[in-house]
Amino acid sequence: MPITNDKVLQYSFLRGMYRDDYYPDAVVDQGCAILRRLCERIEAERPGGLDALYALTAVATEEFNVLQEAFEAADSEIETIGRELIAEDFWFIANAYGFADADAEALIAERDW
Repeated sequence: MPITNDKVLQYSFLRGMYRDDYYPDAVVDQGCAILRRLCERIEAERPGGLDALYALTAVATEEFNVLQEAFEAADSEIETIGRELIAEDFWFIANAYGFADADAEALIAERDW
Protein backbone atom coordinates (compact mmCIF):
# COMPACT_ATOMS: atom_id res chain seq x y z
CA MET A 1 0.00 0.00 0.00
CA PRO A 2 1.57 3.30 -1.02
CA ILE A 3 1.81 6.12 1.49
CA THR A 4 -0.84 8.79 0.98
CA ASN A 5 -0.18 11.18 3.89
CA ASP A 6 1.08 14.43 2.32
CA LYS A 7 3.18 15.36 5.36
CA VAL A 8 4.99 12.05 5.18
CA LEU A 9 5.40 12.20 1.41
CA GLN A 10 7.13 15.59 1.71
CA TYR A 11 9.36 14.57 4.63
CA SER A 12 12.95 13.34 4.35
CA PHE A 13 13.52 10.58 6.88
CA LEU A 14 16.84 10.41 8.73
CA ARG A 15 18.07 13.54 6.97
CA GLY A 16 20.66 14.24 9.67
CA MET A 17 22.15 10.78 9.31
CA TYR A 18 22.62 11.29 5.57
CA ARG A 19 24.44 14.55 6.30
CA ASP A 20 26.94 12.81 8.58
CA ASP A 21 29.60 10.63 6.92
CA TYR A 22 29.72 8.47 10.06
CA TYR A 23 26.50 6.79 8.94
CA PRO A 24 26.77 4.80 5.69
CA ASP A 25 24.03 5.81 3.27
CA ALA A 26 23.23 2.22 2.33
CA VAL A 27 22.44 1.38 5.95
CA VAL A 28 20.55 4.64 6.49
CA ASP A 29 18.49 3.72 3.41
CA GLN A 30 17.45 0.57 5.26
CA GLY A 31 16.41 2.70 8.24
CA CYS A 32 14.30 4.89 5.95
CA ALA A 33 12.66 1.76 4.58
CA ILE A 34 11.73 0.73 8.13
CA LEU A 35 10.11 4.10 8.74
CA ARG A 36 8.25 3.99 5.43
CA ARG A 37 6.93 0.49 6.26
CA LEU A 38 5.75 1.86 9.60
CA CYS A 39 3.82 4.60 7.78
CA GLU A 40 2.33 2.05 5.40
CA ARG A 41 1.21 -0.11 8.31
CA ILE A 42 -0.33 2.88 10.10
CA GLU A 43 -2.27 3.76 6.96
CA ALA A 44 -3.34 0.17 6.37
CA GLU A 45 -4.26 -0.69 9.95
CA ARG A 46 -5.45 2.73 11.13
CA PRO A 47 -4.64 2.27 14.83
CA GLY A 48 -7.50 3.51 16.96
CA GLY A 49 -5.45 4.61 19.93
CA LEU A 50 -2.01 4.94 21.42
CA ASP A 51 -1.73 1.29 22.46
CA ALA A 52 -2.34 0.19 18.87
CA LEU A 53 0.16 2.78 17.60
CA TYR A 54 2.78 1.63 20.13
CA ALA A 55 2.31 -1.95 18.96
CA LEU A 56 3.19 -0.84 15.42
CA THR A 57 6.14 1.28 16.52
CA ALA A 58 7.44 -1.62 18.62
CA VAL A 59 7.75 -3.73 15.47
CA ALA A 60 9.64 -0.93 13.68
CA THR A 61 11.88 -0.40 16.70
CA GLU A 62 12.74 -4.11 16.71
CA GLU A 63 13.72 -3.75 13.06
CA PHE A 64 16.11 -0.94 14.05
CA ASN A 65 17.49 -3.23 16.77
CA VAL A 66 18.42 -5.71 14.03
CA LEU A 67 19.68 -2.93 11.74
CA GLN A 68 22.14 -1.94 14.43
CA GLU A 69 24.22 -4.95 13.35
CA ALA A 70 24.49 -3.54 9.82
CA PHE A 71 25.70 -0.24 11.21
CA GLU A 72 28.33 -2.03 13.28
CA ALA A 73 29.44 -4.10 10.27
CA ALA A 74 30.00 -0.79 8.45
CA ASP A 75 32.13 0.59 11.31
CA SER A 76 29.30 2.76 12.56
CA GLU A 77 26.65 2.48 15.25
CA ILE A 78 23.40 4.00 16.41
CA GLU A 79 24.90 6.30 19.01
CA THR A 80 23.54 9.41 20.72
CA ILE A 81 22.98 11.53 17.62
CA GLY A 82 21.60 8.60 15.66
CA ARG A 83 19.22 7.68 18.50
CA GLU A 84 17.92 11.24 18.63
CA LEU A 85 17.43 11.43 14.87
CA ILE A 86 15.57 8.12 14.75
CA ALA A 87 13.43 9.09 17.75
CA GLU A 88 12.57 12.42 16.10
CA ASP A 89 11.34 10.62 13.01
CA PHE A 90 9.17 8.26 15.07
CA TRP A 91 7.75 11.38 16.78
CA PHE A 92 7.18 13.03 13.39
CA ILE A 93 5.31 9.96 12.16
CA ALA A 94 3.08 9.85 15.25
CA ASN A 95 2.20 13.51 14.80
CA ALA A 96 1.69 13.21 11.05
CA TYR A 97 -0.94 10.55 11.70
CA GLY A 98 -2.76 12.51 14.42
CA PHE A 99 -1.14 11.07 17.54
CA ALA A 100 0.16 14.34 18.99
CA ASP A 101 -0.24 12.96 22.52
CA ALA A 102 2.09 10.02 21.88
CA ASP A 103 4.93 9.65 24.35
CA ALA A 104 8.27 9.90 22.52
CA GLU A 105 9.90 7.27 24.72
CA ALA A 106 6.97 4.87 24.41
CA LEU A 107 7.24 5.06 20.62
CA ILE A 108 10.70 3.48 20.80
CA ALA A 109 10.39 1.64 24.09
CA GLU A 110 11.67 -1.62 22.58
CA ARG A 111 15.00 -0.12 21.51
CA ASP A 112 18.33 -1.58 22.55
CA TRP A 113 20.44 1.11 20.89
